[in-house]
Amino acid sequence: MTNPDDQIQLCCFLWAHPGQEAALTAYEDRVLALVPEHGGAVLQRAVSDGADGRPHEVQLYRFARQQDLDGYVADPRRTALAEERDRVVARTELFPVDLL
Repeated sequence: MTNPDDQIQLCCFLWAHPGQEAALTAYEDRVLALVPEHGGAVLQRAVSDGADGRPHEVQLYRFARQQDLDGYVADPRRTALAEERDRVVARTELFPVDLL
Protein backbone atom coordinates (compact mmCIF):
# COMPACT_ATOMS: atom_id res chain seq x y z
CA MET A 1 0.00 0.00 0.00
CA THR A 2 1.24 3.46 -0.76
CA ASN A 3 0.34 6.41 1.37
CA PRO A 4 1.44 9.79 0.02
CA ASP A 5 1.62 11.50 3.41
CA ASP A 6 3.26 8.54 5.19
CA GLN A 7 0.46 8.22 7.70
CA ILE A 8 -0.25 4.73 8.95
CA GLN A 9 -3.82 3.67 8.21
CA LEU A 10 -5.00 0.36 9.58
CA CYS A 11 -8.03 -1.89 9.53
CA CYS A 12 -8.61 -4.27 12.41
CA PHE A 13 -11.00 -7.24 12.53
CA LEU A 14 -11.78 -8.64 15.98
CA TRP A 15 -13.56 -11.86 16.87
CA ALA A 16 -14.92 -12.37 20.39
CA HIS A 17 -14.75 -15.59 22.35
CA PRO A 18 -18.28 -17.06 22.54
CA GLY A 19 -20.38 -15.12 25.02
CA GLN A 20 -17.78 -12.34 25.31
CA GLU A 21 -19.09 -10.00 22.62
CA ALA A 22 -20.13 -7.21 25.00
CA ALA A 23 -16.90 -7.62 26.98
CA LEU A 24 -14.86 -7.30 23.77
CA THR A 25 -16.61 -4.02 22.95
CA ALA A 26 -16.05 -2.77 26.50
CA TYR A 27 -12.36 -3.71 26.32
CA GLU A 28 -11.99 -1.91 22.99
CA ASP A 29 -13.76 1.16 24.41
CA ARG A 30 -11.04 1.31 27.07
CA VAL A 31 -7.97 0.78 24.92
CA LEU A 32 -9.11 2.84 21.94
CA ALA A 33 -9.61 5.80 24.27
CA LEU A 34 -5.78 5.87 24.48
CA VAL A 35 -5.28 6.26 20.71
CA PRO A 36 -5.56 10.09 20.57
CA GLU A 37 -2.87 10.43 23.24
CA HIS A 38 -0.48 8.77 20.78
CA GLY A 39 -1.19 10.92 17.73
CA GLY A 40 -3.79 8.55 16.37
CA ALA A 41 -7.46 8.70 15.51
CA VAL A 42 -10.14 6.04 15.50
CA LEU A 43 -11.89 6.80 12.22
CA GLN A 44 -14.69 4.24 12.37
CA ARG A 45 -15.92 1.32 14.45
CA ALA A 46 -18.61 -1.11 13.42
CA VAL A 47 -20.10 -4.09 15.24
CA SER A 48 -21.66 -7.14 13.62
CA ASP A 49 -23.47 -10.16 15.01
CA GLY A 50 -20.40 -12.32 14.39
CA ALA A 51 -22.50 -14.92 12.59
CA ASP A 52 -21.03 -17.20 9.93
CA GLY A 53 -17.46 -16.41 10.94
CA ARG A 54 -17.77 -12.65 10.55
CA PRO A 55 -15.74 -10.51 12.96
CA HIS A 56 -17.62 -9.03 15.90
CA GLU A 57 -15.95 -5.64 15.46
CA VAL A 58 -14.23 -3.79 12.60
CA GLN A 59 -12.11 -0.69 13.20
CA LEU A 60 -10.34 1.83 10.99
CA TYR A 61 -7.69 4.04 12.48
CA ARG A 62 -4.82 6.28 11.54
CA PHE A 63 -1.53 7.22 13.17
CA ALA A 64 0.67 10.09 12.03
CA ARG A 65 3.91 8.12 12.37
CA GLN A 66 5.15 4.62 13.15
CA GLN A 67 6.52 5.92 16.47
CA ASP A 68 3.00 6.96 17.45
CA LEU A 69 1.61 3.50 16.73
CA ASP A 70 4.51 1.92 18.61
CA GLY A 71 3.80 4.18 21.58
CA TYR A 72 0.14 3.14 21.62
CA VAL A 73 0.99 -0.56 21.41
CA ALA A 74 3.49 -0.23 24.27
CA ASP A 75 1.34 2.03 26.47
CA PRO A 76 1.47 0.47 29.97
CA ARG A 77 -2.24 1.18 30.51
CA ARG A 78 -2.97 -0.93 27.43
CA THR A 79 -0.49 -3.71 28.18
CA ALA A 80 -1.87 -3.96 31.75
CA LEU A 81 -5.12 -5.17 30.18
CA ALA A 82 -3.50 -8.11 28.33
CA GLU A 83 -5.21 -10.71 30.52
CA GLU A 84 -8.62 -9.16 29.86
CA ARG A 85 -7.86 -9.02 26.15
CA ASP A 86 -6.92 -12.70 26.08
CA ARG A 87 -10.16 -13.55 27.89
CA VAL A 88 -12.46 -11.70 25.46
CA VAL A 89 -10.66 -11.58 22.09
CA ALA A 90 -10.45 -14.87 20.21
CA ARG A 91 -8.77 -13.57 17.09
CA THR A 92 -7.44 -10.33 15.61
CA GLU A 93 -6.48 -9.44 12.05
CA LEU A 94 -4.69 -6.12 11.57
CA PHE A 95 -3.60 -4.88 8.17
CA PRO A 96 -2.65 -1.62 6.43
CA VAL A 97 -5.17 0.05 4.15
CA ASP A 98 -5.40 3.11 1.95
CA LEU A 99 -8.48 5.14 2.81
CA LEU A 100 -10.28 6.68 -0.13
